[in-house]
Amino acid sequence: MVKAGIIGSTGYAGQELVRILLNHPDVEIVWYGSKSYIDKRYSEVFGNMFQIVDNVCLGEDINKLAGQADVIFTATPQGLCSSLVNEEILSQVKIIDLSADFRIKDIGKYEKWYGIKHQSPSFIKEAVYGLCEINREDIKNARLIANPGCFPTCTVLSIYPLAKEGLIDMDTVIVDAKSGVSGAGRGAKTANLYCEVNESIKPYGVAVHRHTPEIEDQLSYASGEDVVINFTPHLVPMNRGILATSYAKLKEKLPYNEVKEIYDKYYKDEYFVRVLDENVFPETRWVEGSNFVDVNFKIDGRTGRIIMMGAIDNVVKGAAGQAVQNMNILYGFKENTGLDIVPLFP
Repeated sequence: MVKAGIIGSTGYAGQELVRILLNHPDVEIVWYGSKSYIDKRYSEVFGNMFQIVDNVCLGEDINKLAGQADVIFTATPQGLCSSLVNEEILSQVKIIDLSADFRIKDIGKYEKWYGIKHQSPSFIKEAVYGLCEINREDIKNARLIANPGCFPTCTVLSIYPLAKEGLIDMDTVIVDAKSGVSGAGRGAKTANLYCEVNESIKPYGVAVHRHTPEIEDQLSYASGEDVVINFTPHLVPMNRGILATSYAKLKEKLPYNEVKEIYDKYYKDEYFVRVLDENVFPETRWVEGSNFVDVNFKIDGRTGRIIMMGAIDNVVKGAAGQAVQNMNILYGFKENTGLDIVPLFP
C-alpha cells in the first residue's frame, strides 16, 4: 500500500486528488495538507466528503510528512514546492508537483514568465516532465515529477504527432483555447464571481499567459526546432473543461487517411487518448470528470492548413488525474488504476 500525502488538498486540484485516491485500491492518504484550514475537518471544507473522510487538515510541514508518506503531491501555487524541495526530502520520498516550478528547464524563462525567483534550481534538470503518453520511460525512475499544466496537456497532445513527424510548419502554430472557471483556482477573485463570468466569454492572458513557454518548450522537443506560438486562452462560464483548437500550415498536401494513421501510430495503445472518428470533434462534455483526452483534426484543403483539436477535464487530466497517472507509472501499477472513470453526463 502506497502512503500518499497531499499539500494543498483544499484547492480544486487537491480535492480532486483526494476523490481519485480514495478509490485507488493501492493507496492510503495519510496527510491532508492545507494552509488555510489547519485543524478543520476535511469534510467540513468539502461536504461531499461527509462520513467518507474523518481526517483533519494539517499544515505544510514537508519534513514531518516525508517521514510518513511514500509520495507527496504538491497542489499548490507556484513557488511553494521549489521552496520545500531539498536532497534530504527527495532521498526519503517521491514528489509529484502540480505547480509550474519544475516544468520549464530554463530558469530565466521561468522567472520571467512567473515573476518569482526559483528557490531550488539545482533540481530543475533532474525533474521529469510528467506528460505520461510522451515521457513514460523517464517517469518510471523519477524522484521529482513536474505534472504538466492543463492547457499544455491538451494542446501538446493534440499537436504532438504532427510536430514529431515534421509535417507542419511550426512557425505557423496558433492555439485558441477555452477553459472552465475552475482553471483559475479556488481563491476568491472578483473577476471569477458568478455575475462576472456568467453569460459571457472573454480572452485573458493575451500574449502573456504563463503556459505559453511550457507549450513552446514541449513542441520544440517534439519537432526538434525552436517553436514560438500565438496562444490565447478564453474563460467560459462552465465549471470544468478545456477545449484547445490549434492551427498550422501543412508542409505538404496530405489526405485524411494518412494523417489519421499518424495519430493512430502514436495513440492506438494509449488508454487515455481517444482519437475520434472522422468529422467527430472533441467536446468538453464528453470528457468531464474523467482522465480522457479526446483529439481529432480537420484538413482545410482550401488554405493548406490543418486544424488540431483536443478536449480534457482541466481538473482531472489537466491536474489531479494526470498526477495519479504519473504515480501509477512510478509504482508499476496498471496506468488506469483509480482512473477508470466513465465521463459524467449530463
